Amino acid sequence: MGSKAVEDLIQASSGVHFSGFHLEEPRTSEIEQPTTSIDESVKQPFVIGVAGGAAAGKTTVCDLIIDQLHDQRVVLVNQDSFYHNLTPEELTKVHEYNFDHPDAFDTELLLRVMEKLKHGQAVDIPKYDFKSYKNDVFPLRRVNPSDVIILEGILIFHDPRVRDLMSMKIFVDTDADVRLARRIRRDTAEKGRDIATVLDQYSKFVKSAFDDFILPTKKYADIIIPRGGDNHVAIDLIVQHIRTKLGQHDLCKIYPNLYVIQSTFQVVEHGLGHLPFTEKQVITPTGSVYSGVDFCKRLCGVSVIRSGESMENALRACCKGIKIGKILIHREGDNGQQLIYEKLPEDIAERHVLLLDPILGTGNSAVQAISLLLKKGVPESNILFLNLISAPQGVHVVCKRFPRIKIVTSEIENGLNDDFRVIPGMGEFGDRYFGTDND
Repeated sequence: MGSKAVEDLIQASSGVHFSGFHLEEPRTSEIEQPTTSIDESVKQPFVIGVAGGAAAGKTTVCDLIIDQLHDQRVVLVNQDSFYHNLTPEELTKVHEYNFDHPDAFDTELLLRVMEKLKHGQAVDIPKYDFKSYKNDVFPLRRVNPSDVIILEGILIFHDPRVRDLMSMKIFVDTDADVRLARRIRRDTAEKGRDIATVLDQYSKFVKSAFDDFILPTKKYADIIIPRGGDNHVAIDLIVQHIRTKLGQHDLCKIYPNLYVIQSTFQVVEHGLGHLPFTEKQVITPTGSVYSGVDFCKRLCGVSVIRSGESMENALRACCKGIKIGKILIHREGDNGQQLIYEKLPEDIAERHVLLLDPILGTGNSAVQAISLLLKKGVPESNILFLNLISAPQGVHVVCKRFPRIKIVTSEIENGLNDDFRVIPGMGEFGDRYFGTDND
């Protein structure tokens, strides 16, 4: 076949057909370039939101968490500190003012304070005086950036912008009669109010506000604690979880779909643990019945040629006879990417896909591969991306672009060099694995 005929064949093949061969102009505008928009020099704090009705025991829960995290830097930010100052007109009708309504809080100030804390800046927070209804009576409280920030308040889950700041959301659920009894004791002792005033405010505002604004936010909670601070089992489990998260890479606190395996390269085995499974009973050789689990049957692997092929043996060792598709992505100049070849199972849209590529650098190849899978009909949540070494830039690109996929890696390196290679890294993985490097 002459060279002209070969060129004609290539031109005719520039589209999808039975072989899956592609030859297209690189569309670099559709591929995200490496970004470091998130400040990687500042350690991201673990932010815990604690909501619930007034006198539900939120403060007690916060105090217990802080006490058990004594070896970590922890600060408490109360939503009560962000009440609006009452105007002279509102002060004349203070008993008609609804302190349990979302509009009673200066949420914009709270967001500005949290933005500074998350960027490693100290802030001065007001302390609200419930006798004068002003926030400038007491000296400001200096709060320094910390490993853990606890946001506590009755309506701390109400604004989605505030919810988005949180790594964990806790709702303290306490019986209404208990909350009322506690409120009476607290408001008469700490705020100088008489019982009649407390009951009048409760019947006019507190109960309806709880039903209208506070209780509906319970659905946003990751954890619901019945009985508040009396539930020591729940507190212990929460603290254990926080300690685990604090031990993870900082990027895991930003992206809940990122999993870093510490000190092991068993990425495939760990990744399989994220797949759906069903309970299954088997009869052992001794005739006993054993209750175990069975992975979903509709699985397949997809390796990014050629370094991704190095992970295929590990996948086949875990899943005998698993179908494995192939994707070839060519790196163009200036870090653009070009999809050259793909061969995937025809029914891939009905399967859970384990995408194999040992190095996540800029994230551009991963974006191309994942975009192809989505185009083939694979649900984003059915894609599990397995790799060994990742650069922070690539993690940002993939996790922000595809928040519903899961990434399992064993190491997050320092970054990328001028040639967009992971550093310190290990060079060209495919060449080293297959023995085609120059050494």
